[in-house]
Amino acid sequence: MAQYIMKGGNPLVGEVTISGAKNAALGILAASVMADEDVLIENLPDVRDINMMLEAIREIGAEVTRLDTHTVRINGKSISALSVESENMKRIRASYYLIGALLGKYRRADVPMPGGCDIGQRPIDQHLKGFTALGGEVELVNGRICVAAKRLRGEHIFFDVVSVGATINVMMAAALSEGRTILENAAKEPHIVDVANFLNSMGANIKGAGTDVIRIVGVPRFHGTTYSIIPDQIEAGTFMFAAAITRGDIRVKNLIPKHMEAISAKLYEMGCELVESDDEIRVIGTPRLRAVNVKTLPYPGFPTDMQPQVGTAMSLARGTSILTESIFESRYRYLQELRRMGACNKVEGNTAIISGVEKLSGAEIKACDLRAGAALVLAGLAADGITTISDIHFIQRGYEHFEEKLRALGAVIELAENEREVRKFKLVAG
Repeated sequence: MAQYIMKGGNPLVGEVTISGAKNAALGILAASVMADEDVLIENLPDVRDINMMLEAIREIGAEVTRLDTHTVRINGKSISALSVESENMKRIRASYYLIGALLGKYRRADVPMPGGCDIGQRPIDQHLKGFTALGGEVELVNGRICVAAKRLRGEHIFFDVVSVGATINVMMAAALSEGRTILENAAKEPHIVDVANFLNSMGANIKGAGTDVIRIVGVPRFHGTTYSIIPDQIEAGTFMFAAAITRGDIRVKNLIPKHMEAISAKLYEMGCELVESDDEIRVIGTPRLRAVNVKTLPYPGFPTDMQPQVGTAMSLARGTSILTESIFESRYRYLQELRRMGACNKVEGNTAIISGVEKLSGAEIKACDLRAGAALVLAGLAADGITTISDIHFIQRGYEHFEEKLRALGAVIELAENEREVRKFKLVAG
């Protein structure tokens, strides 16, 4: 089984260009099938979740043409199936976006229950609440979500909790409903704004995305468009923390500084120097990070998807840090892997208490989810000696050419396909 193997100790230095946002792209790809004309999507990240979504869209009959690595053309006119049967859709969380897209366009959808990383309870009750309010009848049968409606009518919907997925999903269905829809207590993440902007570029009438109240006037149909996806906030934050964790100096290019404010603030608080320009941030590490306290919150708060990265940085900071996870309750499993490397931490409920150590040591560890896996790679690159990380399929779901980008910054890291390649790396790296 493939794994990453690396020799730590090199500060990461140089420039890295951030790819398109995976979480925005998944919603945009699903929404693209709602038009019966060509939709051209640019700045598409080349990662496993995206490729699985494209395959599912192709399997229901849409025309999908990959023009190059980062550009795809989709036409939903030829869709022949409203039941998504792709096995891949059981593996990714964003499979549920096809419900909102197909329900809005055809008034019916049948999609497998979503998969994705095991980071805690991730209910879809707010999605179903929204579909029902619009006029859909929901059935959960044999691990599938079936929603059908004779008519979809605009409605005033108040989400009980802030949910990124439900906000996007219900927004898509409402965009082709009859009348006006108001979504209150909506999520405000950058990729929600990106999906709304994409829908508007196809002819939707959506206002307020990025605030907690989104107002939608339904339209009868969508037209084709050309759209470029925003940069990935979480990939950018991961490389910003790579500079901090390895005591490096990285210029992170093709990002939106506004999206990075909570992340930048914590790096500054930890003692890093940040130099910001229009579309890049340079992060200069410090010989020893300072302890901080972090609580994850919906945007514009500190992102839950950056929690493992900051937890890894805390493990090398001077003093004791308090990390509170308020979104997902099972996101601390990577801390056990860090303990194998010499980290000092303990978990009490949704809070982790992390006492920083002078250094980490290489070890054999495993990725337990997408973001935790990336954080553990950064830990390995800062550690003394050699680290191997298994279960890297999690990481490959969401980071484009991760090891190649790290090598360009001076990391000693390889993708090993088997134990022979691991032994060869250890022999050469010493």
